[in-house]
Amino acid sequence: MVLERKLKVLQMLPALEGGGVERGVVELNQFLVTEGHESLVISAGGRLVETIEKDGGTHIAWGIGKKSPWTLRYVYRLRRFLREEGIDLLHLRSRVPAWVGYLAWRGMPVNDRPRLVTTVHGFYSVNRWSSVMTRGERVIAVSEAVREYVEINYPNVDPKIVEVIHRGIDPSRYHHGFTPSEQWKQAWLEEFPGCRGKSVLVLPGRLSRLKGHDDFLRIIGDLKSRGLPVHGFIVGGVAQGKDSYAREISTLQKELGLSDDVTMTGHREDIRKVLSFSNLSFSLSRQPESFGRTVCEALSLGHPVIGYDQGGVGEQLRALLPEGRVIPGDWWAAANLAEKFLSNPPLVKPNDTFLLNHALRRTLALYEQ
Repeated sequence: MVLERKLKVLQMLPALEGGGVERGVVELNQFLVTEGHESLVISAGGRLVETIEKDGGTHIAWGIGKKSPWTLRYVYRLRRFLREEGIDLLHLRSRVPAWVGYLAWRGMPVNDRPRLVTTVHGFYSVNRWSSVMTRGERVIAVSEAVREYVEINYPNVDPKIVEVIHRGIDPSRYHHGFTPSEQWKQAWLEEFPGCRGKSVLVLPGRLSRLKGHDDFLRIIGDLKSRGLPVHGFIVGGVAQGKDSYAREISTLQKELGLSDDVTMTGHREDIRKVLSFSNLSFSLSRQPESFGRTVCEALSLGHPVIGYDQGGVGEQLRALLPEGRVIPGDWWAAANLAEKFLSNPPLVKPNDTFLLNHALRRTLALYEQ
């Protein structure tokens, strides 16, 4: 059933700085506005707020992401906001804001409540704190691996309310054959002259301990020891509170003698061009990724990815490049596979599964149900 009236949707998350969850919120905001619905987002703010508002959404700056009892002061404020604004659909995206949203929602008379949707974006630690992400009237899992995680760890959740909606990419932007301009390539080589004449290997993702940056460094060092001309790029900013980890990685880089062979670029807005320009991309997370957006982007561009065979990354590789899978933690096998791919690049299947429009339309259909 499709509703004739337009919906007023409120999404809640900690902040809008960057990352897969944040980009998903931005994409859904734009889609809802395009479809004629009203979109609101509550977060502590960040660099993506401008995009939310430019696309026609409304952003409300509340500090709802901090793990502190003081954050619960927003419960009563939110309950009043939901009632006064006439919110039809409350969509909770992260645990701390989800507790604020859930407690506000639960305290409302049943007939006055908006409908409640939660998205399980990750493999959270299994406890009562994380269980809030399974308390929606409908629960979105971003991959089959996440659905299995919910089913195994929260057996009281009715499987009928859990729906897998894979994250997706825009095929008009990420497609086989895309290549950055010659001007961009020249600018890249001028900025990073150390990669001239070498194969470019990329590990995208914010600097945090779980992303496997140390494995990436060891892979580059191993390939270098084999006489292969390679240059590694760690593309991503330092996650909040992870400055000490960034120093650890820098120290390891020096210990492995890779000061001239690996570059940390920090956050970049041109990640699509970087992935397209690279010869190989990696996903080496210590723990399973729920989806792995940059893996999907690279594969959609037709560029090979080597990734640990677990979680959503394993799902994507099985669908688009099965030979890119490696046993989790086996960086040496990843190095061997990298050497093979560099000498004989594999063919990546076209992506007709993990598409943004599919994800957005299925999310709206769930709202309408």
